[in-house]
Amino acid sequence: MKTKTLDDAEIKLKGIEALNKTLGPVAALKFLTLMHREPTDYVEISKRLYQGQSIDDIFQRARKPSKK
Repeated sequence: MKTKTLDDAEIKLKGIEALNKTLGPVAALKFLTLMHREPTDYVEISKRLYQGQSIDDIFQRARKPSKK
C-alpha cells in the first residue's frame, strides 16, 4: 500500500491543528512564538522524545502508514 507524502503546507496545517487541539489556541500561539524566537536544541528534544526506545522501534514506527 502506497503512503501519501504530505507536502510542506499540509505538514504545517496538521501541526497547527494538533497544537490547537492539544494546547488550545492561546497556548498554541505562545508555543509557536517561543519556537520562533528562541534557539532550539533539537538534539536535546530528540533525546527526550526517543528516550527508552530502540532504533528498531523508531524505524518500525516510521515505516507505518500515517493515520489520516
